[in-house]
Amino acid sequence: MSTISKVAERAGVSRTTVSHVINHADRVSKSLRERVEKAIAELGYSPNPQAQSLRTGRTNTVAMLIPDIRNPFYPELVKTAQSEFEAVGLDMLIFNTDVPGGHSQEHGHEYLRQIRHRRVDALIVGDFALHGMHDTLIGIDIPTVFIGDLPNRAVDNVRLDDHGGGYLMGEYLARKGHRRVAYVTGPTSFREAMERAEGFEKGLADNGAPPLADLRFTGSYLPPSGVEAVAWLLERHSDPLPSAIFFANYLMAAGALAAFHDRGIVVPRDIAVAVFEDLPQLEYVRPRLTRVGNSPADLAREATRMLLERLSGAYAGEPRTVVVPSFLHPFDTA
Repeated sequence: MSTISKVAERAGVSRTTVSHVINHADRVSKSLRERVEKAIAELGYSPNPQAQSLRTGRTNTVAMLIPDIRNPFYPELVKTAQSEFEAVGLDMLIFNTDVPGGHSQEHGHEYLRQIRHRRVDALIVGDFALHGMHDTLIGIDIPTVFIGDLPNRAVDNVRLDDHGGGYLMGEYLARKGHRRVAYVTGPTSFREAMERAEGFEKGLADNGAPPLADLRFTGSYLPPSGVEAVAWLLERHSDPLPSAIFFANYLMAAGALAAFHDRGIVVPRDIAVAVFEDLPQLEYVRPRLTRVGNSPADLAREATRMLLERLSGAYAGEPRTVVVPSFLHPFDTA
């Protein structure tokens, strides 16, 4: 087995020099660094991460909490963050708190305990992963970025302009001439969901299409809500159907599109459909969904940028809030 002593012997340098090359390469001249790196490659030496952690006080690991690994928004968030961290030599640990499964608080407390025990260097929290538990971030002793709206402003956070995105869609549908517009919201306990609803209704109202309370359906952000919304629509509002319906996320819209198809309702001929979410997967959905929002990748990149500034010491001030804008993308369905 290769050891740091064998690397030092092969390179003709001291063990301290090898350690500096591994942990503090900027302290070593280019010629010495190249000799040591050549010896490491020839011997296949791999530094012990636990030993490195003890020496440097760093684990080079970032933890990330997400609420639902099945929701396509979060794998995109994770993939982008992982790529950004890999580029600077950091690994990631992923924890799924499983909000739809109803155990998010239990999982959240346990995962935060594990994160402290593992001595990770930093943490990213994906919005609803700590739903109802935001105060657990007050006084947290590692750099942390929260993706989503964080009322207590305990740590840095980056969030989407949910209200602005909702407004853009309301404005767009009203200007297209829609006057009876149904809307499927997210859960009323989710602040972001209510901001989307408020923005959407204001966008309608400001453009000559006052929102109708009886055309608002409260969903769960999961596909069955879309199916249930279609059943509700056909049972209570089918004579005539509203000219358009807006879903607060893609999963509910996906359920609804399947239900519309099964009921023989053609989109957009019989009803226009729009959605709040901008995922790469939507490029492969036909008809192409008219949508508003921003890519999870953009949120992840902003979150990693803020976290790396904390880790490097480039920023050590009060918690910051960055708002990422929403963009409207009109396509086939509305």
